[in-house]
Amino acid sequence: MKKVHIVPHIHWDREWYFSTEESRILLVNNMEEIMEMLETNPDYPHYVLDGQTSILEDYFAVKPENKERVKKLVQEGKLIIGPWYTQTDEMVVGGESIVRNLLYGIKDCEEFGSHMQIGYLPDSFGQSSQMPQILNGFDITHSIFWRGTTERHGTYKTEFYWETDEGSKVLVQLFPLGYAIGKYLPEDEQKLQERMDKYFKVLDHGATTDNIVLPNGHDQMPIQKNIFTVMDKLKTLYPDREFFLSKYENIFAEIKKNQHLPTLHGEFIDGKYARVHRSIFSTRMDIKAANVKIENKITNILEPLASIAYCLGFEYHHGLIELIWKHIMKNHAHDSIGCCCSDKVHQEIYNRFFLAEEMVDQLIGFYKRKIVDSVDTDLNYDRLSAFNLLPYEREEVVTTNVITKLKSFKLMDEVSNEVEFEVIDSEIMDPGLIDRQIVHYGNYDPFFKYTIQLKDRIPALGYKTYFIVENDEKMKNSVSSKNQVETDFYEITVNSNGTLNIFDKDVNKLFSDILLLENGGDDGDEYDYSPLKDETLIYSDKVKANIEIKQSQYEAKIDIQYTLEIPENLNKRKEQIVDGSVDVHILLTIPNHKPIIEVRIELDNHAKDHRLRALIPTGIASAFSVSDNQFGHIKRDVYDSAMDIWEQEDWDERPDSIFPMLSFVGLSTEAYGMSVLTNSTREYEIVGEDYDTIAITLFRGVGVLGKEELLRRPGRPSGIKLPTPDSQMLGKLTLEFAIVTHQLSTITANVARMAKEYVTPVSLYNKIPYNAMKLNRAEVKTPARFSFLKELQPGSVLSTLKKSEKDDQFVLRFYNPTDENQNVSFELNRSIQQAYAAKLNEKPVEALNVEENSFQVSVKGNQVKTILF
Repeated sequence: MKKVHIVPHIHWDREWYFSTEESRILLVNNMEEIMEMLETNPDYPHYVLDGQTSILEDYFAVKPENKERVKKLVQEGKLIIGPWYTQTDEMVVGGESIVRNLLYGIKDCEEFGSHMQIGYLPDSFGQSSQMPQILNGFDITHSIFWRGTTERHGTYKTEFYWETDEGSKVLVQLFPLGYAIGKYLPEDEQKLQERMDKYFKVLDHGATTDNIVLPNGHDQMPIQKNIFTVMDKLKTLYPDREFFLSKYENIFAEIKKNQHLPTLHGEFIDGKYARVHRSIFSTRMDIKAANVKIENKITNILEPLASIAYCLGFEYHHGLIELIWKHIMKNHAHDSIGCCCSDKVHQEIYNRFFLAEEMVDQLIGFYKRKIVDSVDTDLNYDRLSAFNLLPYEREEVVTTNVITKLKSFKLMDEVSNEVEFEVIDSEIMDPGLIDRQIVHYGNYDPFFKYTIQLKDRIPALGYKTYFIVENDEKMKNSVSSKNQVETDFYEITVNSNGTLNIFDKDVNKLFSDILLLENGGDDGDEYDYSPLKDETLIYSDKVKANIEIKQSQYEAKIDIQYTLEIPENLNKRKEQIVDGSVDVHILLTIPNHKPIIEVRIELDNHAKDHRLRALIPTGIASAFSVSDNQFGHIKRDVYDSAMDIWEQEDWDERPDSIFPMLSFVGLSTEAYGMSVLTNSTREYEIVGEDYDTIAITLFRGVGVLGKEELLRRPGRPSGIKLPTPDSQMLGKLTLEFAIVTHQLSTITANVARMAKEYVTPVSLYNKIPYNAMKLNRAEVKTPARFSFLKELQPGSVLSTLKKSEKDDQFVLRFYNPTDENQNVSFELNRSIQQAYAAKLNEKPVEALNVEENSFQVSVKGNQVKTILF
């Protein structure tokens, strides 16, 4: 007999077209019914609480008195919780965010008992190729998901092994029809049989054993109280099948008995059987960009900085950092970070990011202040400290503010060497803005706020302090206007339309018309971009830009401003009436000492239903692009061959080659390449007749949550047809990315390290005797110059450095973004007796050989490694 495992569960979107508070009311009601059923009916053995502990957090905020009831049910194995904090998106959320989602989710579960040992993500819009490695890092070897697979991955079966490049593997139970096929099962026998006949045909076809799973639940669905009556009907209708209430673990136990399961590799982003929304990566770009910025601040600045502070003797504020992580992880569920929600929900999401960034910035400032205030010195001067949060020395040009009452000053390091700098700008500051107590006592003398630039070598994973000493000499300013830019690496001219011509001296190549803007109509919804049929796109090639070029001894600045005139809405676009616009302000920073062009683009949008992209022509005809995903890189064909057959095969959506990245995308030959690094937008497409142009999506504006019959997504609407005027992205938006050229291929040149450096700027702190928020002097004494840790062999990319959640140990995580195995070694400035290779869950696996405070490990291509010391 075929066995049908009916698994009672709930799928809980904390927010979608409804708000978190609206769903919380239902949650309180549903939890009571779930617990009552589990407590009073011995024939009802299990209930799956959607694999995420944020549900419990929301519930206990209202019903803290029921913690013991939940704990009892969890420990009895009846209520199945975790392992996630929220059901994470996998495509535009960073690796550390996914790791923390599991880390904090499992930590939450420990209060109640065990967690579900399954990587349960039943509704994520596509599956990252690195997920098996992340799951294995938490001792999870089973995975359940729905979207993204097709036969072209290697099998039509719904049970298979999924393996990463470095060898991690999970056993997958695919939901071929989704997580909700058993929702509200009817008692009416005819309706029940009509539904089940349709489902059993698909489930039986894909199964590798005589066991199939029937998930009995849906979004916010209350427990089905008449499930036993329905099961009696099923047994009568299908006497050749055995029906029983079960849990997912039971079906995995049966699947594992099959010794001939196929093994699949790579990412799953095919929209044949279920929509994966390949162009959702640019919906509500203001929210997407906020996430990128905050993720990078936490992992690249805050956690390494807190680790340095802890090493020096200060407290590591786990509670504050966890609070920040949970704020943004509430936004990482697929609907939330996908931004396919109502306007009121997007406002709530944006507010969480606003609060998270405020917490991050204030905690970063606090740690820098504690360290710099405590510098052990007899020199009674104001200070400026530069923090380098990467594990190697960096010679960098830094731009920062110095606030002082001095009309002229010089910078001296801790051994009285003068450090050259120049003043870029200055302004007078009201003293009340610095500390209200100054004016409270009647002192209205102004302060000067200088913007200065300096170039210096900053210690590895450490800092260097400069002393601000009064000086009688005039401070230097070498800024002058130019017609073009020349640095050690580039010659750059600006065309009258604001595009760039970049000549790379190292590779002896000219790249022309960089940053041409492309605009087209968007007849889609919050889930997907949809072009207008046979539309003629609008380009910025005919605009007349205002251009200003200035250069100092350290860097060049290019200021480009123009207005791109476009139709105001879709109807006007169809009629080719141009009555709307986007105001464009591009600010370029080109340092003299390294090959990077930093781009800050400020947009003011005055039109609806359109998409705006920046084009970076490389002249490199390409078969594939290289971009990064979690802890590694991925190669993707520039043209998806399924485009030729998707209509004949009746795919749910057209497989356009619109893809996500996390921090970079590049095109290259073996000899040279060009890449885009990002600290905002994470969506790209390779376009052009020869597929030689990187198109970076700046934003797209739409006015509805869901819409039917899209050109590239025919049929029913995704979501619901709810107006979302805020998603038109009217108003201002600022994005940051960078362009680099390099010798060798994208992977061989290790563009991932360039991207890491770009999103990990040197962070500065100016100590003066005034601060509105007072602190008592710490007993800790810190050195004026400090280095905590440095790499001995370049190649790997630091993911983060933090303190262990439970032990008095540091967690050092890094990965190898190349195809070749690497030996990676680090040296500490302090005595360590032991270091351990560990898993992502911060549990040690094996002791490492420590010699002279250094250790070495071997790392495979696309592999992440965690070290405890």
